[in-house]
Amino acid sequence: MTRKETESREERELAPYAMKSKDSKGRKYQEEEHHYRSVYQRDRDRIIHSTAFRRLEYKTQVFVNHEGDYYRTRLTHTIEVSQIARSIARALNLNEDLAEAISLSHDLGHTPFGHSGEDALRKLMEGHGGFEHNLHGLRVVDILERKYPNFPGLNLSWELKESIVKHKSPYDNTTVSTEYNTNEQPLLEAQIVDKADSIAYDNHDLDDSLKAGIITDEDLQQVELWQETQKKVKQKYIIHNHDILIAQTIKALINIEVTDLIENTMSRIKQEGIKTVKDVRCYPNLLVSFSPALSAQKKKLQEFLFKNVYQHYRVARMADKAKRFLEELFIAFINNPKQLPLEYQRWIEEAGLYQGVCDYIAGMTDRFAQDEYKKLFYPYERV
Repeated sequence: MTRKETESREERELAPYAMKSKDSKGRKYQEEEHHYRSVYQRDRDRIIHSTAFRRLEYKTQVFVNHEGDYYRTRLTHTIEVSQIARSIARALNLNEDLAEAISLSHDLGHTPFGHSGEDALRKLMEGHGGFEHNLHGLRVVDILERKYPNFPGLNLSWELKESIVKHKSPYDNTTVSTEYNTNEQPLLEAQIVDKADSIAYDNHDLDDSLKAGIITDEDLQQVELWQETQKKVKQKYIIHNHDILIAQTIKALINIEVTDLIENTMSRIKQEGIKTVKDVRCYPNLLVSFSPALSAQKKKLQEFLFKNVYQHYRVARMADKAKRFLEELFIAFINNPKQLPLEYQRWIEEAGLYQGVCDYIAGMTDRFAQDEYKKLFYPYERV
């Protein structure tokens, strides 16, 4: 199937409020279109082959990488978000290629050591341009990736870059007054990625925390959504293995959240008479949402996770240790930028001292940051 045939199929088969490839605002730098791949398929492929995407394998989600190789990383989280978002996009008859590309790019701007790393860089960059991972993700794909001879960055489509900037989760607070109009709502494909991110968070944080022994199945019985879901699993299956029971409960929980989101969103689209992409952008609120009943249950689950997982002393120790790592690295490089690799010494001349050091540290994996720390502060470590 050629690109033209893909575009024709989208026009013929996708919902009228889906973002069509042929309607893209295009790329910042003019390029010849690919014969077989649509604009969003090329975006997806460029992200997958980027350095920033590969680094997600060794960036923390909640538990740092060396705590255990079965915990989620930013990469496995991203793959889970992509799978959930594609399923939702297909069910709602939206542009699945665009939803996949947004999913794969949504965490490219994250620091090592999860949100604690971002907190550290945000504080260190106060008065020097600040730090926010969505805007840094845009910086990664627009400037920092170097793959092409004729332009910086990956030269992604306008719609994909807008979706990176407008990504929303409980951790995001992006305000941007650029070409991406904050008064307009994100595309539906971007909205479903936000919710897929939330669904993935709920369930993989439960799974990892249970495996880590931070919470137990007995603790979760106080959470209505978990209790009801597990009850349905037990009614459906006779399960003697506790690990299988947990796995099936999480599987069922994902299905409940995804199904509710699809059905409630479709109902809202019909109820509000949404017919075009412009209708989506001009609607006063986000259209992709859970039902009020599930939203209330989901909030209780997230409150449980916040209290019992994210504030657990083991997680707090990991977070505090990570902040100290990055703070000390940052200060050492600011005080003596000659300690940076030559390419970043040259980059500082263009980007400025603080921004150049920030770019270097934000791009690190957990393991690389730990190695750099040893090289700078352990007297007998080879530099």
